[in-house]
Amino acid sequence: MILKIENLVKKFGQTKGISGLSFSVKKGEILGLLGPNGAGKTTTIHIILGVLESDSGVISVFGKDIKHQRKNIMKEVSFSAGYAQLPGNLTVWQNLYVFGLLYGVKGLKHRINFLLKEFRLEYLAHTKSGVLSSGEQTRLNLAKALINSPQLLLLDEPTAALDPNTAQTIRQKIKNYVSLNGAGVLWTSHNMHEVEAVCDRVLFLSHGKILLEGDPRKLPVEYEKKNLEELFIAIANETSFY
Repeated sequence: MILKIENLVKKFGQTKGISGLSFSVKKGEILGLLGPNGAGKTTTIHIILGVLESDSGVISVFGKDIKHQRKNIMKEVSFSAGYAQLPGNLTVWQNLYVFGLLYGVKGLKHRINFLLKEFRLEYLAHTKSGVLSSGEQTRLNLAKALINSPQLLLLDEPTAALDPNTAQTIRQKIKNYVSLNGAGVLWTSHNMHEVEAVCDRVLFLSHGKILLEGDPRKLPVEYEKKNLEELFIAIANETSFY
């Protein structure tokens, strides 16, 4: 098991952002975390990363309790989000170099050159990231996320700023990475076509609780919906006033 979360609780004042959440991500699995805004998706990722502290619950990564062994665990964990920008005064190459140093990546220059080519960033290597387009910044963020060859990859709306063609290419690259390296991925998205294309399993969250779980290609049929987007809308409408 790559990631295991048990009875996770996070309160914001009197409101529970996460309410007894439990799930796991297996080796080689891409798990989709779905739900409307405020469902608890990003909060869950931020707790795993240590940006937020949970009120209770246990998170283990590679079978190790993250509260007690975070330093060692995080060497093999990485994160990318459409909203997370890298230092704009550093060039594309410098950003990858700095993060590679932080992770202690061996053969770092070779790794950087590989990722620049993989994400079509070679011609931008010496451009400051602050002047990149949103799509270029997204590709850089994904390259950064793979700099340490992570075994757990946390992706929060990773392709939100990409055009359909580039997004499809990136999705395939991540799927290939998982297949070749046996990594586990926790992936949030509001793009249900994307979820159907990449995720092996999905969890529907509402108010920090799991409502549905299953294969994204089979769940709509089970609930007599045309597709995953129709199922998402139905769930969101039913739970928005709870």
